Amino acid sequence: MRALLLAAGLGTRLRPLTNYLPKCLVPIHGRPLLDYWLETLLDHGVDQVLINTHYMAPMVQQYLKKSTWLPYITLVHEKNLLGTGGTILKNRDFFKNEAFFVAHADNLTVFDFQKFLHKHNSRATGSEVTMMVFETTDPQSCGIVSLDSRGVVQAFYEKVVNPPGTLANGAVYIFEQSVVEWMVALGKTQVDFSTEVIPHFLGKIFVYYNHLYHRDIGTMKNWIEAQKDFPLVPPTSQNAQAWSYILGLDDGKLSGTVAQLLTDNI
Repeated sequence: MRALLLAAGLGTRLRPLTNYLPKCLVPIHGRPLLDYWLETLLDHGVDQVLINTHYMAPMVQQYLKKSTWLPYITLVHEKNLLGTGGTILKNRDFFKNEAFFVAHADNLTVFDFQKFLHKHNSRATGSEVTMMVFETTDPQSCGIVSLDSRGVVQAFYEKVVNPPGTLANGAVYIFEQSVVEWMVALGKTQVDFSTEVIPHFLGKIFVYYNHLYHRDIGTMKNWIEAQKDFPLVPPTSQNAQAWSYILGLDDGKLSGTVAQLLTDNI
């Protein structure tokens, strides 16, 4: 299976950290988010990963060039941000007309990729998407879903006041090609995922429960919380060196800045 990791966003809610780093390289326990994702996918069944870049793209390229992951990565640069739907449409040939995995690289999660894939392959009849869901303590900041008895999404409430539940969309998916075909038929270069794709496929979205760990590292608050509750999982030696290279840019000023931000907030 092939995968898309969305890594092009500006990460404005993570400032001042993202004044110095693209959000996909934000570190948890001294290890960038992108490294966690690539280990989860490439060590467990994904053979190629497409990563889109925009903000601070050269830093992402430098990290990957020195890592063990480079042979399995295709980088695409977006001069103008396309959004989830637009990125899928522009790069649809990459997925070889097969089912594919999509996630946002500023999420931090622990899950078994093979179990997720098995869940998709045994999904309820008529489903064309499998969505990772998790229990959130802050439902107003999430997209909340309601399910039928089969585990199929029947309603979706995107960041509304007093949503009816705490079961949230983790923005981690496996898509069938029929979803791409539907987007292509719209005749648009950009398709909004939350307002167009998910509403259209209600009743056709199966769910995979993540009971282990899932957090959107989209804010400084969530970044700090992850430093406290996410398990310490060391990188390989080469990937640790790749990260040390990034931290050493500009004579180590980045390393000192990240360390100071962590010290100031914990």
